[in-house]
Order: sequence, then structure tokens, then C-alpha cells
Amino acid sequence: MSKIEQRLDGMVDRYNEINEMMMRSDVVSDRRQMAKLGREQNELTPIIETYQQYKKTKEELEDAKVLAQEDDKEIREMAMMEMEELEPQIQMYLDKLELLLVPKDPNDSHNCIMEIRGAAGGDEGNIFAGDLFRMYLKYCEAKRWKIEIIESETSEAGGYSLISFKVNGEGAYGTFKFESGSHRVQRVPKTESQGRIHTSTATVLCMPEIEEEDFELDMNDLEIDTMRSSGAGGQHINKTDSAVRILHKPTGIVVKCQDGRSQHENRATALMTIRARVYEQQQQEKEAKNEKERMSKIGTGDRAEKIRTYNYPQNRVTDHRIGYTVNQLDRIMDGRLDDLMNALSLADQQAKLAGDKLE
Repeated sequence: MSKIEQRLDGMVDRYNEINEMMMRSDVVSDRRQMAKLGREQNELTPIIETYQQYKKTKEELEDAKVLAQEDDKEIREMAMMEMEELEPQIQMYLDKLELLLVPKDPNDSHNCIMEIRGAAGGDEGNIFAGDLFRMYLKYCEAKRWKIEIIESETSEAGGYSLISFKVNGEGAYGTFKFESGSHRVQRVPKTESQGRIHTSTATVLCMPEIEEEDFELDMNDLEIDTMRSSGAGGQHINKTDSAVRILHKPTGIVVKCQDGRSQHENRATALMTIRARVYEQQQQEKEAKNEKERMSKIGTGDRAEKIRTYNYPQNRVTDHRIGYTVNQLDRIMDGRLDDLMNALSLADQQAKLAGDKLE
């Protein structure tokens, strides 16, 4: 038996174990454990189904090989024809299993917390941050993923100096995690009288939503303040101390939330966000210490890393990490990101396969 088959047999055992556990009354009554087992079951299902098809086809090939040794010429010819059909099928299943067994980030299935900031370019950087937010918003609407605003700081010229939001959707983080980095725009700003092209940037940070049971914050490390909300939000919000600001003292990370309907809602959202921010920083520090690349082999996810250029005069978008260029910037900014997201995911799979080839 090959190493890959030994590994797959272990996965079959785990899959059967999960099915049995999910029928136990003590597990059924534990909502969190059921959800965790359910996620693991969903991840294993396509692997197990493909492995079963592979084994069935392999058995049929062995039977055909036996028949190919028969004295009857007609039976031998039929067996040879069957072998010609089955051999490429087996290879197809092996190739599929190889992709399915690529190591996955356990956070890929989680919701995603995103933060966009206007960076270089002043007002134009903030305007571009707003454009990126609308691009992601339209993409999420097409996928029927829900967005919840966490914090926003609008810019007088338009756009945002900062906007953070949560994307609720199965696999949201796995889809958006490659967006972390510096996004560069080249275009003529509305305020430019000479028609000169300016280069500005906005930074994007993507983090998985982390459950309390997966990463527990020490409440003694937090300084929680309430304050009066500012800006848009309705009369009720402006008249009450509903905004919540949380400081994580060991790291200095600060989160402010004021867009919820109540102080309780803002506090819960701020805690969720700061948990994700602290988790993200700890992951970066851990992987930097081990001198490993972060998140994937197609990029470090560092906000200083220029990952993509949006060239308006030439209607062109280029992702510098994978050499992906398309002259459809208008479609990209309209939220039609599927081709780009698929190209990034495929490049990540190929990079992982090259570094961790299955035997």
C-alpha cells in the first residue's frame, strides 16, 4: 500500500469516527462541538468520496487484468478495451486527490474581517480605499454574503481613511485572504487640472473571524472604554454613550466600534475584532520567528507588499505575485472577481504542491 493510500485510510477512519460521534446525545446537545465536527466532516467528504471512486476503479482494473489473461480472444479484447478506459480514470482520481490533500488553512471556512485604509496619495488614496470597498461589496452581494460595518472614518474628499467590516459567508476568509497587501492605483485624479496620472495606494488587511474556544483573550489585558458616537448613525446613537473602544495593552492594538444599534452590540463586535487582530499579530510573529512564509506561498500578506496595480488609462489590472494581467479593470471594479480569485487559489495550490509533492 502506498503512503497516499495509508493517509487516506486514516482519513476514512476519522470520517467514520466523526459520524459516530455526531450521533451521541452528549455531542448533539453541544452546539459548538457539533459545529466543529460538522466543519471537519464537510472538509473530509469530497476526499472520502473521491477515494472510494478511486478504489472501485482500481478493483475493476485488477479484474480486467485477470480477464486479459483468458484463453478466449473475445474476452481478452474486451478486457484490454476496459483497461484502456480505466487507467486514465485512475490517474484522474489520483490527480484530484492530490489537489484535495493540499494542506488547507483551518481558518479558510471562517467568516472574514477586512480592513481597508487609504495610504499614499492623500485624498486620492482615501477615494481609492472607497472604490476597493465598493468592489468587495458588489462581489459579496453576487455571492449573497452579508457585510457588517465595524468601523468607518470617511474622508472629506470622498472614500475612507479607514473602513473595516465583517464578511459573513462560508469560505469568506479562504476567498479573501490573498487580498492582504498594498493595492496601487494609477489614474488622473478629479482634482488634477493638467491631466497628469498619479499613483496612490490603499492597504487591505484580511483576518479570519476567530471563535472564543479557538483563541481566548485574557480580559485582564483589555482596557474597555465607552464614549459618545461621532458622525452618521442616527439621533439615538449620537445622544448615548454607545461607542466602544478596546485597547489590548500587551500589543497596543486598538479597536473602536460605533455603528451597532447598542453599546452591547458594539462591545461584542469590538471584542470579535480585537480577538482577530491579536490572533493575526501572534500568527505573524510566530511565523516570522520560524522564518516561514505567512498564509501562502504566493505572498506574505504584509500590508507593505504591493500586490496589485489598477491602471485606469489602460483599463488594466495586474496581480504582481502570479503575473496575472487582464484588460478588464471596469469589470473588476464592478465586483466581478471570480476569475482573479480562482487564479490566485490555483496558484496557491500549485505552489503548495511544488513544495509538498504527494508520494
